[in-house]
Amino acid sequence: MLGRVHSIETMGLMDGPGIRFVVFFQGCKLRCGYCQNPDTWNIKEGKEVSAEELLEKALRFESYFKKSGGGITCSGGEPLMQPEFLIKFLKICKEKGLHTIIDTAGFGKGKYEEILKYTDLVILDIKHIDSKGYRELTGGNIDEFWNFAKVLKESGSNLWIRHVVVPGITDSQEHIQKLQHIINNFENVEKVELLPYHTLGVQKYEVMNIPYRLHGINPMCKERIKRLEKILLSV
Repeated sequence: MLGRVHSIETMGLMDGPGIRFVVFFQGCKLRCGYCQNPDTWNIKEGKEVSAEELLEKALRFESYFKKSGGGITCSGGEPLMQPEFLIKFLKICKEKGLHTIIDTAGFGKGKYEEILKYTDLVILDIKHIDSKGYRELTGGNIDEFWNFAKVLKESGSNLWIRHVVVPGITDSQEHIQKLQHIINNFENVEKVELLPYHTLGVQKYEVMNIPYRLHGINPMCKERIKRLEKILLSV
């Protein structure tokens, strides 16, 4: 079985605990206004690779995983867009005793129960808190996110939650309070991060001749993020 991969990071430090082998899966249904990697959208692009090839590459760094408490992170794009390949890869990673993470927006093609069976930690990117805002920001239907969230809750998986804060879109006090209510519905939440919107990926849009929908919005103030974090923790 072959999957499509955009790229690999062999010594990742920002994609879960410890040093991680990060696989960026090709393909994503969402078109988030702030997406840093529009080159991952088209699932027909990327490099074809087998799960066994990926594992072989990852095992070269096994000693680093063990020393640091790291492992494998499946990111994207959206790893849930290639469910059969993802399951195969996660399964053989677990057979080797490797710690596994999926970094996801929860917007894929199903088989979520089986995927989570081989996943030690989920990093869940909550894009927006209601259907209108979700549609405007991502172009997607929030119902698909809730389909994944339901299975995730039932799985009892350990969970990190991330949310990108965009000025004028997801930075109001009311928005953050509603986000907290959503987070409270999950169990096993180990960590919550508010990530400041930035414009570091804009150049890719210019190169690919894709309109950047958040043009004119300034990067998020880090001091504002700290104030919103206090609101998030106080609800």
